[in-house]
Amino acid sequence: MPILNRAAELQDEVSGWRRYLHENPEILYDVENTAAFVAAKLKEFGVDEIVTGIGRTGVVGIIRGQGAGRTIGLRADMDALPLTEITGKPWASKTAGRMHACGHDGHTAMLLGAARYLSETRRFNGAIALIFQPAEEGGAGALAMIEDGMMERFGIEEVYGMHNMPGIPLGRFAIRKGGIMAAPDRFTITVKGRGGHAAQPHRTIDPIFIGSQIVGSLQAIAARNADPLRSVVISVTRFDAGTTHNIIPDEAMLGGTVRTLSEEIRDLAESRIRQIVAGIADAHGAEAAIAYERNVPVTVNHDREALHAAGAAKDVAGDANVDTDVDPSMAGEDFAYMLKARPGAFIFIGNGDSAPLHNPGYDFNDEAIAFGISYWVRLAEQRLSE
Repeated sequence: MPILNRAAELQDEVSGWRRYLHENPEILYDVENTAAFVAAKLKEFGVDEIVTGIGRTGVVGIIRGQGAGRTIGLRADMDALPLTEITGKPWASKTAGRMHACGHDGHTAMLLGAARYLSETRRFNGAIALIFQPAEEGGAGALAMIEDGMMERFGIEEVYGMHNMPGIPLGRFAIRKGGIMAAPDRFTITVKGRGGHAAQPHRTIDPIFIGSQIVGSLQAIAARNADPLRSVVISVTRFDAGTTHNIIPDEAMLGGTVRTLSEEIRDLAESRIRQIVAGIADAHGAEAAIAYERNVPVTVNHDREALHAAGAAKDVAGDANVDTDVDPSMAGEDFAYMLKARPGAFIFIGNGDSAPLHNPGYDFNDEAIAFGISYWVRLAEQRLSE
């Protein structure tokens, strides 16, 4: 089954929805207008049940098929980013400091397009739960919807997600079994020494010197502690200290991120960071405090469901256009919470040669819409035909 004729027919209309959402971005849980737009479309399509306010501002629509059966969930995220757009497109953000720089406008539009098709045809048994989620960008909206009882309330047994990916050619998909996106943890290290005159460093405990040694030593975790076949990235992205050229300060602050693809390496990285920081600070007579925040877990595709997702993508794009062993991304994704709650899979859809995600020059490629709608339809009909 290549691209659905109906999906191709809907291309321009769904692109219009996507561009409207792009013009009117909302962030985190403050997506009331986007959620209202989604709910109005679902009502227009004749979706059987529409529930708003799940996970504060999430929307769930239920489409029932021709007979009894299971319920599967299809998820799209709705929120934008706090970023100022520079694309110059006619549909560029109308709100300064906010833009859809990750393509969630496209994700929402594609799932709406699939909802329209599936509401018209209903060639399946059981039910489809259309999940429109707020606050993917740092707000754990997926977890909020789960904690609001979404899975149990709608009887969701499997759940699937999709994300556009710049650099993957248009019309192609990519997926893998197991970890496909990383756990994006973060840390803040405060080194407390004793300040003084820069000409008399022997009278001080220099937190900048100590912090510099910490920065270098943290790289030993990947180089010498972790199995070289098990990915870990530790990046120090902030180093704040001092006020002028001739004063050694009392304190330095370092901040950064840890990215891992397994819970075992995640535990190792946190443990070694704490040991290294404490050891170096103690060796120089300083004090050090660590605030370590575990963010979303690793996004882990379930084997069977990843095969189903890949099969649906192949039906749409052809075997040669589906990479079933794509390299994992070290970015994070809160769909991981849904995959911990239920079996499922997360797939990438090509956005072509666009600006990267989270870039002020990014825009979702509307030519991907027909592929995305077709994938959702094929996956739903396949999983609910048993």
